[in-house]
Amino acid sequence: MPRIYVDADACPVKAEVCRVAERYDLEVILVAHSRMRVPGGKKTILRVVEEGFDAADDWIVDHVENLDIVVCGDIPLAARCLEKGARVIGPTGKPFTEDNIGEAVASRALLSELRDLGEVTGGPPPFRKKDRSRFLQELDKMIHAIRRR
Repeated sequence: MPRIYVDADACPVKAEVCRVAERYDLEVILVAHSRMRVPGGKKTILRVVEEGFDAADDWIVDHVENLDIVVCGDIPLAARCLEKGARVIGPTGKPFTEDNIGEAVASRALLSELRDLGEVTGGPPPFRKKDRSRFLQELDKMIHAIRRR
């Protein structure tokens, strides 16, 4: 059975992940830099990692295995997890795949450069109800695809 790893510090869909995992009897590992309230679920655990720039990302990459699921909005982390054979989904429901990760990395680099030049000053759009719904649909599809293998 796959496990679901969540880059939990700023993840807006932790409760949703736990609800879906409970339905499929999957383990959820919330990885964060500090203690937080853990949404229900008998197979949900919180792993608090040391402070450090990429400590949570490194912990996830060190533990994730082929066909596990990673929930994160961090593009470099998504790329590293894909290399290990994991499935990756962003909190808005966008799956990261081998086919789209290169474009995501390039877009991230371009936006970073534009921010440095002062051309782009805003952040991502606010998280919406529609994003939550799309996330739930995509996570469900991802779990079903893994189970069919």
